Amino acid sequence: MNDTVTGPGKGDNSYDVAIVGAGIIGCSLAFTLGKQGRRVLLLERDLSEPDRIVGELLQPGGVQALETLGLRDCLEGIDAIPVYGYQVIYHGEGVAIPYPRGPGGKAPEGRSFHHGKFIMKLREAARNTPNVTIMETTAREIIKDEDSGRVLGVICKKKGFDELDYYFASLTVSADGYASNFRKRCIDKKPQVRSHFFALELKDAKLPSPGYGHVVLGNNPPVLLYQIGTHDTRALIDVPQAPSAASGGIRGHLANVVLPDLPECIQPSFKQALNADRFPSMPNSFLPASTNTTPGMMLLGDAMNMRHPLTGGGMTVAFNDVVLISDLLSPENIPDLADTDSVLVQLSRFHWERKSLTSVINILAQALYALFAANDNKLRTLQKGCFRYFQRGGQCIDGPVGLLAGIIRQPMILFFHFFAVAFYSIYILFASLSPANWPVAFFSSFGVFYKACVVIFPYIFSEAKS
Repeated sequence: MNDTVTGPGKGDNSYDVAIVGAGIIGCSLAFTLGKQGRRVLLLERDLSEPDRIVGELLQPGGVQALETLGLRDCLEGIDAIPVYGYQVIYHGEGVAIPYPRGPGGKAPEGRSFHHGKFIMKLREAARNTPNVTIMETTAREIIKDEDSGRVLGVICKKKGFDELDYYFASLTVSADGYASNFRKRCIDKKPQVRSHFFALELKDAKLPSPGYGHVVLGNNPPVLLYQIGTHDTRALIDVPQAPSAASGGIRGHLANVVLPDLPECIQPSFKQALNADRFPSMPNSFLPASTNTTPGMMLLGDAMNMRHPLTGGGMTVAFNDVVLISDLLSPENIPDLADTDSVLVQLSRFHWERKSLTSVINILAQALYALFAANDNKLRTLQKGCFRYFQRGGQCIDGPVGLLAGIIRQPMILFFHFFAVAFYSIYILFASLSPANWPVAFFSSFGVFYKACVVIFPYIFSEAKS
């Protein structure tokens, strides 16, 4: 089908906003804009409960944003588990990294849950909101004015029907996830896939630190463990390259490579989970955000911006984006969303104002993954230094986990702690050698520092672009 299409007159199929995708972003945005009095059409290909292996851990900064949006009760009744921080296990040695307490001494909490149950609660909230219409249909193409280049809406097709449906909107929002069909209509960038997460669901697993997310580091890429229900624990195994059939494929990799690296208390439930018929997987992608410049259309969520899910920051970014964009596009700021020029000005503001939080989470996710999936000696030196840095406690954990949790929104604090880790790694390198070998360590330290710069600066530069 051609990129540019035309359709019939608007008639009754006209809305203020058409949102493609009833996921995290789509539902919360529809709920918020509907409460503002906008007529919203929320389009979703399949309204049955989704079965996804990411989007299951919401950091405290995301919980706060959910509360700001008035959707806090969507965490109730889904067997959600409180999360109080992280436990990092490095070659069998663990360190607890609790979320930092606030000014009143109250410890913030995240939540972990089955993604599908949470989505169904969000969809229920959107469905019960005045001015919101939810429709099960597949968005096939955009409607575009050939002369102005403005997007006028979307063309959809219902399952089991031959005819196409035309829906018009002052603003069309593409919130259709990491495999967005509409991203290419707005930007030229493509997601860069760094690895894949393969998932297991463990039954009645005994975690080393209940109430904490676990990151297991050893001789292989990281493994994440976190409880998603009273009896269910999610295991996400990072796999940069698909194992060969000769080595037993992914099942053999999990049994022979991953299992021996896990804490002993986890191994029985992990081994039992290996009997599953299949191991679902998801690509771990990186996509820097771009300013929305297409008249009449906006990208949001994973369609616009992705980072490695190692730090569980995706939903925190999403809900905070909804808080910000719903304010910038509120009727007080933009009375008529058909005023495309004014909308584009607000979308430019959105791109830059969101960076106080999103740049921190994006850079942290990519930088930590580089360290935790260390595949050379310099990165392994930084990985060890990072773990020893956490063991120091105090601000050495409060700062990093506050950034990860979406509580601290200051990029300079991230910059400070990252290079503090780099210098501490160099200190440990010297401390581990006799003085006779310090000349060798002196030259190695330059390589370690250079590697730290190579890890973080490309992501800093990508965040500085429009």
